[in-house]
Amino acid sequence: MHAISLGLTLFATWLLLSGVYEPFFIFLGVLSCVIVVAIALRMEVVDRESHPVHLSMILPIYWLWLGKEIVLANIDVTKRILSPRLNINPTVFRVQASQGDELGKVIYANSITLTPGTVTIDIDDDDLVIHALSETSKGDLETGEMDRRVTALGGAG
Repeated sequence: MHAISLGLTLFATWLLLSGVYEPFFIFLGVLSCVIVVAIALRMEVVDRESHPVHLSMILPIYWLWLGKEIVLANIDVTKRILSPRLNINPTVFRVQASQGDELGKVIYANSITLTPGTVTIDIDDDDLVIHALSETSKGDLETGEMDRRVTALGGAG
């Protein structure tokens, strides 16, 4: 299942990026995707974490929510840069990750880092060490909304 999905994803990407729809070139694209998938299978790197097929349906919904959070955080950081009245109080703190697998923790940590004003410094078992630009950024993470959404994302499979 993962190998087929990986092959289709590679071919769709190749087709979109090449823009060539002649039969000979399409054949070469399919051939190159088959070779890449065969090499990946031989290397034993095609699995649930390297190509998470189980996230395919719910992931776009999460991306939309994360995109909204990134925009809101961008606005907050921009306001703090442009307005001397808004404090910048850098802080380092820990949040508990409720994800049961490493993939979920990595998605959570990367989502935090993608959101302006916060950076995941370290993952220590179930704790994430976070650097935040302000108390607002820290408070947003401490509500646990992102953690809940990533946990729900992992439960989709």
